[in-house]
Amino acid sequence: MSQIFSPPWWARNPHVQTILPVLTKVDRPELKRERLELADGDFIDLDWQGSPAAEQPILVIIHGLEGSAESHYARRILAESKTLGLSAVVHHHRSCSGELNRLPRGYHSGDTEDLHCTLQHLKNRFPNNALLAVGYSLGGNVLVKYQGEQQQHSLITKAVAVSAPLQLGSCANRLEKGFSKVYQSYLIKQLQQKMRGKVANPDLAPKMPITHHDIEQLNTFYAFDDKVTAPLHGFENVDDYYTRASGMPYLSKICKPTLVIHAKDDPFMTPAVIPNSQQLSTHVQYELHANGGHVGFIDGGSPWRPRYYLEKRILNFLTSLEASVC
Repeated sequence: MSQIFSPPWWARNPHVQTILPVLTKVDRPELKRERLELADGDFIDLDWQGSPAAEQPILVIIHGLEGSAESHYARRILAESKTLGLSAVVHHHRSCSGELNRLPRGYHSGDTEDLHCTLQHLKNRFPNNALLAVGYSLGGNVLVKYQGEQQQHSLITKAVAVSAPLQLGSCANRLEKGFSKVYQSYLIKQLQQKMRGKVANPDLAPKMPITHHDIEQLNTFYAFDDKVTAPLHGFENVDDYYTRASGMPYLSKICKPTLVIHAKDDPFMTPAVIPNSQQLSTHVQYELHANGGHVGFIDGGSPWRPRYYLEKRILNFLTSLEASVC
């Protein structure tokens, strides 16, 4: 059963919803790192909060573009899950745990293989523990795509996707307009810095599709995805990447209970990310709120100490009997 989100008067602006959480992070949780070595010679870092007891569900947290366990939403869901006695682990995309990955490739919005490696690793270690998952922004798109690809074979019992850019091309276009360009610039600078690290590595530089000089020209997501993301990850071009990596077509194929949460005023999105009823599997619950910004959803408190809708809603869905497995 969906719930109603209503922002306080001082947080009705989508940019307040999007930016204030970054400026008012909760305390950093105590986490223990585990390095997962991959078959291709690379690695994924997992940050654990607590150790799962026998048959205790494990919350898997999938962060957004250039996010990590340090992200505001990750800190909050970790804190809230701890109060419930729920063990949690943050799946870091390659190069997002504070150390550059070893290969030319990185991660992208449709990269479900790395997530599957993490989930399989968890299942091997904890075969009797249910896996619950929440994905934010890019991580939400990855999670939706994984659920749709795996269908009844998904290793995840229940999932929640928050502010997922389910139509990547339209979202990239939106981020080139108006104030949304500020978010694009902030994220692109982080991606550029990682590319500088890779082209400065004499072992990686010859395998990279760009040079140090090219990096400064990649100042939009469309340009970056065309010159870096697409060629490094086996796509024909940026449009092929946006088509094949978008989560929208996978919503109808999902066979495990999945909640998708969007805000109409999300400055990263357009109406193209909003699915119609024919695009939703019967196992997908969709919530579209008028307000909330991008991974915001402040519903009270004060500007100095905001209170949030997301953590309560996410954990209520994941730990309740809402929805059913097919």
